[in-house]
Amino acid sequence: MEEKLNKVALWLKKTFGDQPIPPYEADARTVDILYELAECNESRDGDVTLIIDDLKQKTEEYESDGNYLQGLLTESLNLSVASLSNASTSYLNTLVDSAVALETKDTSLASFIPAINDLTSDLYAAESRNKDLEHELTNLRKKLTSALVLEKHLQDDLKKTEGLLAVEKAKTNSRTQNVKFLKDKSEDFKFRIKAAEEQLSASGMDASLTHESLVRLSEKLAELKKQAAPLKKKLESYLDLTPSPSLARVKIEEAKRELDALEAEFATKMDMTALSEPLSTKRRFT
Repeated sequence: MEEKLNKVALWLKKTFGDQPIPPYEADARTVDILYELAECNESRDGDVTLIIDDLKQKTEEYESDGNYLQGLLTESLNLSVASLSNASTSYLNTLVDSAVALETKDTSLASFIPAINDLTSDLYAAESRNKDLEHELTNLRKKLTSALVLEKHLQDDLKKTEGLLAVEKAKTNSRTQNVKFLKDKSEDFKFRIKAAEEQLSASGMDASLTHESLVRLSEKLAELKKQAAPLKKKLESYLDLTPSPSLARVKIEEAKRELDALEAEFATKMDMTALSEPLSTKRRFT
């Protein structure tokens, strides 16, 4: 613990220099954290020192190679940088910049050609990727356009559907109100009919004089007339016969009396119904 604390103190003093060291709580956890930071910092400083030394060595090697080449040019061709023209200097700088851009170890053709070939391959690969991306982008644009058109159609259909739903809802509400009104009216009519029937029964009206009874009697009378029609025809045929005319007249008179009696009974009941209906109507509304 004391060894770590001493190392942390030295590292903080080296880090802050003349500036005061910020106060901190010297507990075990804090000391451990600061100790790890100090170790990492020393390791990083060692790596940086190695890189700097390597760069210095490479710089010395490049300067030595440059001096050697410059001396070779001066001795062999009597050329120096100062004796070069502006165009030559520009070409030389361009050559150096190209070597730096291509990241070649020197400016020889053996270094430039592979670097240029690699760049050409990368260029073709990039162009191929660009074509693929453009094709994919075109497809995406078509799909996006189709999706937008479909969305517009769906929005229009949705608006139409909402309009139709609103109209149908209004119709349904109106029909519901009409049905409710009719149900209420039906119940009211049923109650009134029942009350009228009770009043008629209390007033001593014969059940045979009701509308339903009269309708049944009318149907029965029509059926009797229908059954009597062939008898009338048969009777008419008997009227043309010469033998026993007195007996035929008796039969005819009997049939006539029966028909007259039925018609008279039906007329009486119809008159009584006609008289009772205004009375029941009057009682109903009062």
